Amino acid sequence: MVEQDTETLDAIFHALSDPTRRAMLAGLARGPRNVGGLAAPFDMSLAAASKHIKVLEKAGLVKRSVQGRTHVCSLDAMPMHAGVEWMRHYEKFWSRQLDTLEAILEAEDRAAENNRKEAKP
Repeated sequence: MVEQDTETLDAIFHALSDPTRRAMLAGLARGPRNVGGLAAPFDMSLAAASKHIKVLEKAGLVKRSVQGRTHVCSLDAMPMHAGVEWMRHYEKFWSRQLDTLEAILEAEDRAAENNRKEAKP
């Protein structure tokens, strides 16, 4: 398994665990937005939106720049790669388990078919 920094993974999965933050990331995937633009689709204050953005920043998923008095956020999806790699390890594990189960079930089916053939007069 690829070793991952636990704090980084924790921050990424924590950031992605909230539907509002996932929606914010989806919006940022279409292009940079200011804090007001990120907050607009939700019934929340700018302060609440800023708290969500800080969680995304801590995970490294959002970069914020200040242009005058406006805070502009942009997506940095690269840190998600750590989470994908972590999940890929378990995907391989479950694929092996399911392949083994499939082989067992197919062997049982063949044995049952052979028993039926042998039982016929």
